[in-house]
Amino acid sequence: MTTITFYKSKEGTYKRFTCTGHAGYGKYGQDIVCASVSCLVINTINSLDELTGEKMDITTDEKEGFIDCKFINPLSSGSKLLMDSMILGLSGIVSDYGKKYLELKFKEV
Repeated sequence: MTTITFYKSKEGTYKRFTCTGHAGYGKYGQDIVCASVSCLVINTINSLDELTGEKMDITTDEKEGFIDCKFINPLSSGSKLLMDSMILGLSGIVSDYGKKYLELKFKEV
């Protein structure tokens, strides 16, 4: 299962997110859930970098299916929109395939 945890302040400001594990929906190289999650997460990180210039500290381990993305500064409105859009897409995957393969968590920091 893939677990993505979003860390937000009391005021609702995104601080970081972590993505861990592999979905396990299909065989390696044929797992459409894992591929969909990876596409949304990586595209959002790339968009935050290229389109908004967001400063991030990113740690990854592809073999373990791990991504940690920490935001250095408060997010701009455009960056917040990108994060909201990623969560919308990920929520759709949970809705279509179930929490057996993808779990979204939200923690206040």
